[in-house]
Amino acid sequence: MDARVSAKIQDVFEEPACEHNQNKSAKEKKKGCTKQLSPGAAAGGCAFDGAKVALQPIVDVAHLVHGPIACEGNSWDNRNSSSSTSQLYRTGFTTDINELDVIYGGEKRLFRSVKEIIEKYDPPAVFVYQTCVTALIGDDIEAVCKRATEKFGKPVIPVNAPGFVGPKNLGNKLGAEALLDYVIGTEEPDFVTPYDINIIGEYNLAGELWQIKPLLDALGVRILSCISGDGRYREVAYSHRAKAAMMVCSKSMINIARKMEERYDIPFFEGSFYGIGDMSETLREIARLLVEKGAPEELKARTEALIAVEEKRAFERIVAYRPRLEGKKVLLITGGVKSWSVVAALQEAGLEIVGTSVKKSTKEDKEKIKELMGQDAHMIDDMTPREMYAMLKDAKADIMLSGGRSQFIALKAKMPWLDINQERHHAYAGYEGMVDLVREIDKALHNPIWEQVRRPAPWDVVAA
Repeated sequence: MDARVSAKIQDVFEEPACEHNQNKSAKEKKKGCTKQLSPGAAAGGCAFDGAKVALQPIVDVAHLVHGPIACEGNSWDNRNSSSSTSQLYRTGFTTDINELDVIYGGEKRLFRSVKEIIEKYDPPAVFVYQTCVTALIGDDIEAVCKRATEKFGKPVIPVNAPGFVGPKNLGNKLGAEALLDYVIGTEEPDFVTPYDINIIGEYNLAGELWQIKPLLDALGVRILSCISGDGRYREVAYSHRAKAAMMVCSKSMINIARKMEERYDIPFFEGSFYGIGDMSETLREIARLLVEKGAPEELKARTEALIAVEEKRAFERIVAYRPRLEGKKVLLITGGVKSWSVVAALQEAGLEIVGTSVKKSTKEDKEKIKELMGQDAHMIDDMTPREMYAMLKDAKADIMLSGGRSQFIALKAKMPWLDINQERHHAYAGYEGMVDLVREIDKALHNPIWEQVRRPAPWDVVAA
């Protein structure tokens, strides 16, 4: 492996803001903040996939995968991330290397591919992703990208995160490092205001960012850059001029938030857009940081006024569902920030959480769950499909909220299921999103199909 790549990986493993590295000695930090993969072990995605997930929502750039076509096919459009303008990010680009490229090298093919993309699509930048095969044969994508940048006069950004170096989360951070090394700080905005913020680790799944933006607009707060949902290359490039930042998912891009605070004096906090209470606290924290950085003090008063109006409006709409949902039990199989923020949201609707997964959650996430559910909260590190099925079948839960990979367990148990992970088609962020979440849970629980599928088959009735 290239020495530069090895050094970058080691730097990411020693990320001081990672929850695994907090309160560790310098020697212990060397062990890393992300567990290394075991050969043959399932990881839920490789480093390449993680980098692609983190950066693909930048919508106006061309994302070129340097490797076999299967790598692009597997990672293409792997999140339901929405764009308000360009759809170029949804176009799959790959060098599609073959056996001869493996023997003789694929650098010339990569250069020609970049040239073709620029000539045909004229994007503001091209992101080039390294994969396992091209890394193993020694293709120097950084050298090719540097030459292409000089030749074509457009930024060609190497994303050196071959799959074999680690799991998806490590790839998230390596993708973030590419932005720090080659993009952030390279351009200047047309103007700046005291109300400029960055949102980091938000992917605009199902358009959730668009449920948040009107709230910030009402306060006069400008999203200078979203890294990376519905993002634009130029916006990311001048994100260093923001006054404050919000970290949505610390498991993915904490290195961006920390390093931008060090380099550009941009304070950040971790917040959540899910749940009425958490949305309100997020708005308060944004206002607080902006005031500390020079915004007028009256921003706090305007924030409280907006919160009062939005909370009242949301609760008035939710109250109609509470009698139908009171006491219903939910099994929550997710992770990261959603493991606690969704708990808070569901409790507000009168639902009881019988268990929540914490596989991808930080130490802080787990502490927040205990605050919400009590010290005896049933937190699941890694529940097997058999255990999920048993819990649903024994009616210990009335509905399961999870990602698409778990839906068939719920369907086999003949229990309602609702998608709350990245493949979802409903936006659940903000006050409006909370109302939508409650509405979708109500629809799933009271769908008449469940009564029908639980009836014995006609032939079973006859046999009895």
